[in-house]
Amino acid sequence: MHISNGFVYGEDPQKEIKIDSMKILPDRIMLLTFSNGETRLFDAEELNGEVFESLKDTHVFEDAVLDHGVVTWKDGEIDCAPEYMYKKSYEYQPLG
Repeated sequence: MHISNGFVYGEDPQKEIKIDSMKILPDRIMLLTFSNGETRLFDAEELNGEVFESLKDTHVFEDAVLDHGVVTWKDGEIDCAPEYMYKKSYEYQPLG
């Protein structure tokens, strides 16, 4: 529990998380390294809704850019919160 701006919250405050690096893998999978040092796999099939519709085009999806710790597409027209990508990603276990 914590208090912030006069409000009592039941959960501990979460640190802001950013994406430090990314690599596009086959099948719309992204290898993301977060500011907490974790490297995780994100399946872009999680990105649903009209705003993400153009990402179904492989060329658009693969043209992702990191902008101040946030993955963006189409010159910033589309983005995804790092917190969401962290929450929906999976632990990465490199082989070997």
